[in-house]
Amino acid sequence: MGVFAWIVKRDLMLALRHRADLFTALFFFIIVVSLFPLGIGPEADTLRLIAPGVVWVAALLASMLALERLFAVDHADGTLEQMLLAPQPVALLVLGKIVAHWLVTGLPLVVVGPVLGLQYDLSADALGVLLISLLLGTPALSLIGAIGAALTLGLRGGGVLVSLLVLPLYIPVLIFGAGAVEAHIAGLGSDSHLYLLGAIGMVALLLAPLATAAALRVSVE
Repeated sequence: MGVFAWIVKRDLMLALRHRADLFTALFFFIIVVSLFPLGIGPEADTLRLIAPGVVWVAALLASMLALERLFAVDHADGTLEQMLLAPQPVALLVLGKIVAHWLVTGLPLVVVGPVLGLQYDLSADALGVLLISLLLGTPALSLIGAIGAALTLGLRGGGVLVSLLVLPLYIPVLIFGAGAVEAHIAGLGSDSHLYLLGAIGMVALLLAPLATAAALRVSVE
């Protein structure tokens, strides 16, 4: 666990040194979510209807912006090979990098998402459900995205290939994340959607580090 904490701390320090990359996903998220009310107009009912889908699609796309760089820097300077040769389980080291990636890209989206939801005239309860859905769903996006980043490591056009690989896997997270807020607004209750979103996150937490570690070995070899 000491190595796990060291990996998280190291990646966070590297992210702070490249602040342009640090804020790219957040600014993209803010811009996309804020443009829809300007384009659609001030009709409150329409804005409340589209709010969950807009916020979640923007969060999904924003989380993909940094996937290509998740392992690319370590691959370029030889750190990745040392990680694969380390005595600690590779899946644990990979999980540390995924946690750092979520703290840099996913957590800011969780914090800013409900604030941007105010533009769509969402109630306080709906904003709370949106916050919980993002908190449960964005870690799953980072975990699933790491598999695609590992499979496309070192390939030309890796960013496009990552999108093609992970977008189909992101669809359940998108459906249940946006569906939780929509169900709450419609008065149907959001518990079932949030439980399923949490279940997806738990499955991804158990399987994604192992799959990512295996994909990294294949890509490096």
